[in-house]
Parts: sequence; structure tokens; C-alpha cells
Amino acid sequence: MTEPTAPLGWHHLVELHGCDRAALDDLPRIEAALLAAARAAGATVLDARFHKFAPQGVSGVVLIAESHLSVHTWPEHGYAAVDLFTCGVSLDAEPAVALLQAALGATSTSRQAIPRGRSAG
Repeated sequence: MTEPTAPLGWHHLVELHGCDRAALDDLPRIEAALLAAARAAGATVLDARFHKFAPQGVSGVVLIAESHLSVHTWPEHGYAAVDLFTCGVSLDAEPAVALLQAALGATSTSRQAIPRGRSAG
């Protein structure tokens, strides 16, 4: 079997620190931000599901035709972890990350883009 020369997809891992704690615990705000981020990346939104935890925190996933966008928040730490996984296409993660930074009030952000489906050797 021949290994692909280009990745089958990209997995963007985004760490948002120093976020507004109230924003991180606001399910409607998180949902709106994640849906807007998916659209800003150029993704085709298919479905979404979000859950509010007690006493705090929100997790959610947006199913996109290109794969998925997910978020997990820790209001007590001012932190959100975001994954944007795309397969078969290159979406523009930059506007999505910028939108989430602004929507959650992040003071610092780090990001990794990992190729998926490519031979390690």
C-alpha cells in the first residue's frame, strides 16, 4: 500500500488562556462563538451539540462537512481548549482562531497544526 504524500487532514489544537470566566461558562455565547468560528474558517456546518456542566464549564462540538470543531472550557482557570479538524480540504483556521480569541477575551493563545494521515517514516 502506498502512503499518501500529502496529509489527509489537519488537526489544529488551540489553547486560549486568560479568557473571560463568565464567557467560558455561558453556553449560548460559546455556541454562537463556535458556530461563527466554523463559518469564518469557511466550513460547512451540519450540526452542533453543547452541554453546560455543573457547577461550571461548557463542552461542545460542531459537526462540519470537513470534520469537526470542538471546545472544552474551564472557567475556573480562564482556559478553553479548541480543536479544529479538517479532512480533505484546507480551511482557513486563522479567522476562526481570531474570532474565538475575541469572543472569549483570551489574553494569550497558542496553536499547533498537526498533519493527519501522513506516514511517520
